[in-house]
Amino acid sequence: MWHERPTREVTPRPLVDGFGRTANYLRLSVTDRCDLRCTYCMSENMTFLPRREILDLEELYRLACIFMARGVRKIRITGGEPLVRKNIMTLFSMLRAHLETGKLDELTLTTNGTLLDRYAEALFANGVRRVNVSLDTLDSERYREVTRWGRIERVFAGLEAAQAAGLKVKINAVAMRGPFENEVDDLIRFTHCRGMDLTLIEEMPLGEGRHDRRESFLSLSNLRETLSERWTLEPLAVSSGGPARYVRVRETGGILGFITPLSCDFCTACNRLRVSATGDLYTCMGNEGRIGLREALRASADDRPVDAQISRAVALKPEGHAFSITNTHIDGIARTMSVLGG
Repeated sequence: MWHERPTREVTPRPLVDGFGRTANYLRLSVTDRCDLRCTYCMSENMTFLPRREILDLEELYRLACIFMARGVRKIRITGGEPLVRKNIMTLFSMLRAHLETGKLDELTLTTNGTLLDRYAEALFANGVRRVNVSLDTLDSERYREVTRWGRIERVFAGLEAAQAAGLKVKINAVAMRGPFENEVDDLIRFTHCRGMDLTLIEEMPLGEGRHDRRESFLSLSNLRETLSERWTLEPLAVSSGGPARYVRVRETGGILGFITPLSCDFCTACNRLRVSATGDLYTCMGNEGRIGLREALRASADDRPVDAQISRAVALKPEGHAFSITNTHIDGIARTMSVLGG
């Protein structure tokens, strides 16, 4: 049961880094665990963290409150797969109160969709109005290959349940050379004819993949040129608070996004902070640097030491990410994508 919030809270003030960027968007990971093993995300035989190292739901909520006091207006719950976290709806329920008071503008979720049919109605009831679902293919066999053991029928059921519950759905697909290039048009048709948006994401060198990323990397700048030969792509001046650049596909009327961390740098407008399920604060997904918040969080009910750690981390936020993929080399990060959920 959540106890009364401590009275020794932080002084409200914005989180501004050394390059003048204001962080108002928090991606909060609630677990490193997942029910899939996507090849670009984690190894097949993962060793997950001991549960004692993972923040409990009250600690995650307390952290969220500290960030909101510093001007965070949007929180995205991530994983691993966040819906595998036991009693996760309790956290959504606690955060919903801040939507109702206006302290929080949006509470969202990134998921692989396998459990959406179970939780869609509860998510909507707790203030979530849109979800991002990771889905890289519509082919059941290739889905099983990419996820190592997933059943795509579960995702389709989740998408249907989400829309029936009133959630707006955006599909995220990691673009890679090979079969994906022949399937991207089908993904556009599938999502847009169902009223879903689609965002394509460049593969990032996070963790140890089982394949050579120099061969699998697909530049979205190049793919966009290829798509423009088949579709009419009309640029849109809209933003979802993230790094995607959007176009409208005239033939479908749907929205198509491009997240291009490698072929087209987006760091100059970064407004995001990421906290792992263990309480490590990462100011940049593409750097190894982090500051641990868990010890200060557990040492005292006073929020100010945690706040001081956050201020120090944001002040040291790098200007841009440090990874790249070329034909000859890869500058990557050992941390898997599942640590922060992207």
